[in-house]
Amino acid sequence: MNEEPRGRKPRGKLFIVATPIGNLEDLTLRALRVLSEVDIIACEDTRQTKKLLNRYNLKKKLISYFQPQERQKIPFIMSLLRDGKDVALVSDAGTPGLSDPGYRLIREAIREETQLIPIPGVSAVTAALTASGLPTDRFLFLGFPPAKKEKARKLLQSLKNEASTLVFYLPLRKILFFLETVQEAMGNREVVIAREMTKIHEEFIRGPIEELLKKLSEKSLKGEATVLIKGSK
Repeated sequence: MNEEPRGRKPRGKLFIVATPIGNLEDLTLRALRVLSEVDIIACEDTRQTKKLLNRYNLKKKLISYFQPQERQKIPFIMSLLRDGKDVALVSDAGTPGLSDPGYRLIREAIREETQLIPIPGVSAVTAALTASGLPTDRFLFLGFPPAKKEKARKLLQSLKNEASTLVFYLPLRKILFFLETVQEAMGNREVVIAREMTKIHEEFIRGPIEELLKKLSEKSLKGEATVLIKGSK
């Protein structure tokens, strides 16, 4: 890092802080300390972050930073960093920057040579992988699949011969639609659906797609899930 010119305030640091995906006890001791020490917390939904802060009796100034408004908020957050304020970036759950707007702020901070400090912790991707029973030596994280069926089908077809375990995020209201598209593009693959991880109703639903389609057609599921698809043989 370049030294700040004499007379100018030292630039603030941007902390990338992983937060719990459900169980609030999963916040690391280091993350707790950082959240207590920074000047400001940039978060997706201030209501969600307040629940976490209240659990640990923390009172902090919060800035909403969410898609698709992140471009308007970046200049303000960068001005705080230039003014010497330390900022913690958090998402609603898990590790910021993974399939959320955090990477845009991170990229801008790098461009301005701001010091970035990752505070590792929970990630739905790794939590689901470790308990899935699918191969973990190679995996490909793909975030949310395209909403339109034709685009989703083309993406899945392009991955038909991929040997890695495929990992997606998905709203559960779209799970039947997605599994049908996977079956059309890839055949009757083994799939694991991880939902409500670390919460009271945590559930891992495993099996070939044909079996899951029958099982899930009888259920009413809400929220989001991490969906893992076994790679090509």
